[in-house]
Amino acid sequence: MRAKIFLQLLFIGLLSSCGVTKFIPEDERLYTGAELEVKTNDPEGVNNKALKIIHTRLEDVIQPEPNGKFLGMRIGLWAYYKGSKEKPGFINRFLKKKIGQEPVYFSQVNPSKTEELLLNRLENNGFFYALSSSESTGKGKFAGVEYTVEVSRPYRLEKYQLEGDSLTIQKEIAKIIEETELKPGVRFELEAFKSERLRLNDELKKRGFYNFNADYLIFEADTNNYDERKFDLFLRLKQDVAQKSIVPYEVKDIRVYPNYSVDEEKGNQDTTTIKDIDFIQDELAFRPELLEKYILIKEEEAYSSELSRLTTNRLSSIGNYRYVNLRYVEKDSIGTEEPWGLDANIYLSPLKKRSLRAELQGLSKSNNFIGPAVLLTYRNRNIFKGGETFNISAQFGYETQIAGGDRTGLSTYDIGLKSDLIFPRVIFPVNIEERFSYSVPKTKISLGGESLNRIGLYRSNSATISYGYYWNANRFVYHEINPISLSVVSLSDTSPEFEEILDDNPFLRRSFEQQFIAGLNYTFNYNQLGEQFRKHKIFAGTTVDVAGNLLNLMDNTFGKGESGKVFGMEYAQYARGDLDFRYHIKLGEENVLATRVFGGIGIPFGNSVSLPYVKQYSAGGPNSVRAFRIRSLGPGTYQPDSINNQSYFDQTGDIRIEGNIEYRFPIVSYLKGALFMDAGNVWLMNDNEALPGGKFTSSWLRELGVGAGFGLRVDIEFFVIRFDFAAPIRKPFLPEGERWLKEFKVFDRDWRRENLIFNFAIGYPF
Repeated sequence: MRAKIFLQLLFIGLLSSCGVTKFIPEDERLYTGAELEVKTNDPEGVNNKALKIIHTRLEDVIQPEPNGKFLGMRIGLWAYYKGSKEKPGFINRFLKKKIGQEPVYFSQVNPSKTEELLLNRLENNGFFYALSSSESTGKGKFAGVEYTVEVSRPYRLEKYQLEGDSLTIQKEIAKIIEETELKPGVRFELEAFKSERLRLNDELKKRGFYNFNADYLIFEADTNNYDERKFDLFLRLKQDVAQKSIVPYEVKDIRVYPNYSVDEEKGNQDTTTIKDIDFIQDELAFRPELLEKYILIKEEEAYSSELSRLTTNRLSSIGNYRYVNLRYVEKDSIGTEEPWGLDANIYLSPLKKRSLRAELQGLSKSNNFIGPAVLLTYRNRNIFKGGETFNISAQFGYETQIAGGDRTGLSTYDIGLKSDLIFPRVIFPVNIEERFSYSVPKTKISLGGESLNRIGLYRSNSATISYGYYWNANRFVYHEINPISLSVVSLSDTSPEFEEILDDNPFLRRSFEQQFIAGLNYTFNYNQLGEQFRKHKIFAGTTVDVAGNLLNLMDNTFGKGESGKVFGMEYAQYARGDLDFRYHIKLGEENVLATRVFGGIGIPFGNSVSLPYVKQYSAGGPNSVRAFRIRSLGPGTYQPDSINNQSYFDQTGDIRIEGNIEYRFPIVSYLKGALFMDAGNVWLMNDNEALPGGKFTSSWLRELGVGAGFGLRVDIEFFVIRFDFAAPIRKPFLPEGERWLKEFKVFDRDWRRENLIFNFAIGYPF
């Protein structure tokens, strides 16, 4: 009770202390911001949708921005005033430096200047002869401004025409204009003209005009031919543009330096010519016949900025070079006929061939296991003189689970050895013509082994091998396909306690017994989340995993032994697929609303009644529904008799549905905050007597677990430490009618112990 009263008094004190009126100077008023009204005297010519668009574009013009608020309080301004006192003290100085905002007074506002800017922005968007007015608002120590603009029917395009057609460049421009978005009827818009000019520039650069610049193009609008609000748009080249800027170029000689270094003197370099490309190197650093396939520019073909960029991307994607530099040198073409000539020189500076790296890691996994690990990695680049990379890594780690409550103390020793051989091209039994312009697919062959000891429960030894391809179709799209993916798991040293767990749940025993997994998998990702300046960002990812079909076919065709086994081991049969969709919207410079929807389903069939244990879904934990401890949610309405390490293995499923929403905001410097809500659960495809209520049914929506909370994140750009605190709002394992929590006794110790969940993790959850 005392703690509750103290927190209430502290909150009231904070509210009262954030009042800033007493700090405002006598001759000043604090600026509270502006309101904007956009109206029209021509409703038929300017509809409501157009008014909303105009309103959005005009809001950017209104300056200055008032001091920010949080929950109605001007905390930043208050911190500035407190820290500006004669003797502010250490805390007030610190708060001023970290969160203080310099006051914005009404005297700094110039309404007449803002009105001019509003009218200018309207003219740039085709709304000429508009009217604007302003009026001050507020009382006492606070004042704002109300702006009103009145617009009429905008000017619209009637005809778009190029002036001149005798030059080669003008003929090319005429072709490019055929694909323009400046069609008759579009509104006069300055930004659209700028975009059209940049589009023309980009297209001309792709068609050989190496020295062209968008500034050489001029648009002129003419309204003299019409009584109504229409205009003709004329495009022409500037006068006195240099000849070299308006003539096309073609590539002449192409020279590649596969082992270039500015620090080394040039020796007696050998030249090898492959398809008219000269490869110049002291000794064989990269096989020319393989390197040539990455180069898209060709001799005697028109210069293309796009092919030049793609060539650089492809060479960089090999992973063998620190720098890739494509330089063009103009040949002496004065007085010669078009096209003029360019020599292309490609300088490739390789990375170190061999490297050995030792890492001491601190691991935090989505299943709430944390602990130290030692990782040793040896890398050999360009091992076969074709850009191949050979990696071999060894890892030793110790993990312990910090799930909280009774589900703690589950610890693991992990020893692993893995090797990868990566070819920067497609390796396939039949020759495949390479058709990927953005980047060349890589072939990856992996072989690994791992020994995992769940202390006091079991030891698992596994071996994996995979063969597949991965590539970026563009800067957003990633593909990965592994037509061969084999995994063999051997379970041993099971304790009596773990045997009891398996005896109580035959489905779980079956999921551990299926020791051989053979199939294929495919991953697709579309990712815009790394685009810093994009307001709306999406991520869409899907994974499809199918296993056992080929083995079953061979078993039925050639099998002579025990059905359902290969090499004496049971093989799994299933199809598994999931979809992960995320949408982020920037609400300010550092304020983000992040959402995610995840759905996954695994269907066991044939030789299997459940998915292999390593392929099953789980819910709860730092990257799932954070108001529930790891694997404490589901399947369905199932609730174990006691939450402990035994139930850790039971609470998995074949189906997972989840949704998350999170508001992220800055607090001070590298410390960020978040408010979030999560909902989700897992279910079984088939009935399991050991897990009553776990089967997926049409009432799945009523079986979602829901939670909400807040988080703190230490975000130093390339590394994020996350602390999330959450409490359940809806518990699906309670009887219907009792699942929604009606009381939140935050100040009750027993309630907090049962419901308040702490999550620690590395990185953002989505």
